[in-house]
Amino acid sequence: MDHIAPSADDIEELARQTIENLPLAFRDLARAVAIRVLDFADDAVLEEMEMEPFELTGLYDGIPLTEKSNWDVPQGPDTVWLFRRPILDEWAERGNVTIAELVAHVTIHEFAHHFGWSDDDIASIDQWWH
Repeated sequence: MDHIAPSADDIEELARQTIENLPLAFRDLARAVAIRVLDFADDAVLEEMEMEPFELTGLYDGIPLTEKSNWDVPQGPDTVWLFRRPILDEWAERGNVTIAELVAHVTIHEFAHHFGWSDDDIASIDQWWH
């Protein structure tokens, strides 16, 4: 898969494999989060975040577990969005990581928002920084 541009379905499968490799304590909670792959974030999101289309590789949309309450009225499922074209662009620019490594990195960092993880928590799961 490292020689051709993966499809949205390929990227979603890589993200799901990442979830299956999370520590057991997080795996079931992560499985409850929807994963969606689009080519790019929509214009409203990019404008709100003051970013260009190729700058945003992923986004967590939901209420972090550390902030959830039984009184919350769900507005929709917690979702991790992965943006295919910016991921592919970064993959091509780097040239030193596999697409699986990059998708795992983006996926883990979006789940960090869901779990309310610290930088140390992220580093213990995602070896990207080493």
